[in-house]
Amino acid sequence: MGGNNQGAGNHKGGKKGSWGAGSRNAEDAAKAAAAASDDDQGAGEEGEKEARLPKRKVALLIGYSGTGYQGLQANHNVKTIEGDLFKALVQAGAISKDNADDIKKVSLMRSARTDKGVHAAGNVVSLKMILDVPDVPDIVSKVNSLLPAQIRLFGYIRTINSFNPKVLCDSRVYEYLLPTYVFLPRPPLPAKSAAESEIPSTTEPAKSSIRTDAPEGSLAWDQNVHISTPEEMAVKRSYRIDPETWAKVRDGFAEYVGTKNFHNYTIGKDFKDHSCKRYIMKFDVSEPKMIQGTEWLSLKVHGQSFMLHQIRKMVGLIVMIIRTDTPLKLISETFKSNKINIPKAPSLGLLLERPLFDTYNRKFQGKHQPIVFDPFKEEMEAFKEKYIYEGIIKEELEFNRFDEYLQIMDGHADRYNFAYLNKEGIIPEEAIIKRGDTFEDIE
Repeated sequence: MGGNNQGAGNHKGGKKGSWGAGSRNAEDAAKAAAAASDDDQGAGEEGEKEARLPKRKVALLIGYSGTGYQGLQANHNVKTIEGDLFKALVQAGAISKDNADDIKKVSLMRSARTDKGVHAAGNVVSLKMILDVPDVPDIVSKVNSLLPAQIRLFGYIRTINSFNPKVLCDSRVYEYLLPTYVFLPRPPLPAKSAAESEIPSTTEPAKSSIRTDAPEGSLAWDQNVHISTPEEMAVKRSYRIDPETWAKVRDGFAEYVGTKNFHNYTIGKDFKDHSCKRYIMKFDVSEPKMIQGTEWLSLKVHGQSFMLHQIRKMVGLIVMIIRTDTPLKLISETFKSNKINIPKAPSLGLLLERPLFDTYNRKFQGKHQPIVFDPFKEEMEAFKEKYIYEGIIKEELEFNRFDEYLQIMDGHADRYNFAYLNKEGIIPEEAIIKRGDTFEDIE
């Protein structure tokens, strides 16, 4: 693997990673790095180019905490994982200054695009990279020394020149961490006043309803959303899921297994769109686990591919079904043509565990190294525990993110049109989204 076992987890100089306020996007950072390299040339001839070093197509095996980032994929004027990774590769000399102004020049691609705030214990990014950099004996360690601690390069693997990690990825495994108190029965919803009842449910809240006393960092931005007291949260965190509820949760997630039409679990897709048909191989629910006084479940879903927000909406529906005692038969109804509004569970609990390349590995067995994370298992687990799991737990304990999510759902239940949450497990006419309605993609 050409030195790719070295350096993972050996972070040096983490302050050099520009992940604080005011960080530039990938292209701006690349241009700045290129300009700095030009300045270092000193009194060299005007227009003189650096010596060309051979590039090789590689798969980078990376992990990252998505907290504070606007997702993985490089994008103009926003802070992304790829932006900081590209900057570190340029600074390390793995990307020449001639290619430092545009990530397209090195054919950078990814196996799975993660959204804002979503983490990855393992992901694959491919590009054309300089492996033998002068005066850099270990390129992996060098790159890691230039990355913020929440992004790690575990190693690299040489690939075929036409390697495309998105196309050649057979399937992906995601994990979602969920505190079990979200399954507590939903309390009675607040009654609407006569004046409120006359306001259309799609209307945004009046400015007078905006809360001014919300705790710092809270997403509970208006008076309709209850903010749980420390005493209320203590009661919720003391909840322990019973065997019957746990079994219903498992049965609920099992309903997603197989090839289904998931048009209700993304945005901007119609029932007739063939791309909505996705194949879920497995959806496992762990035994409950106690972490710092709160009980958690680990959900692991193995699927061929996923649409935007699909996993978060799959989790969100099960949470709403359990807490409202809605029959599980509702789930099969969501695969039919009627369009309903399913809430996304918080991004906080979601992480990509790893992409799988089984077909590629079989096809090129003996010719190219397999693209697997096995050699880095211990490093990945240590990274996941420290920078992903601990981060999820810390933010939940500090901000009560999952409770806040439920309070927002309950405070605006009428506006979000949850009439499909009922004792019959049917989708009534009033819950069906018609063309022109604005109920889609709620947080």
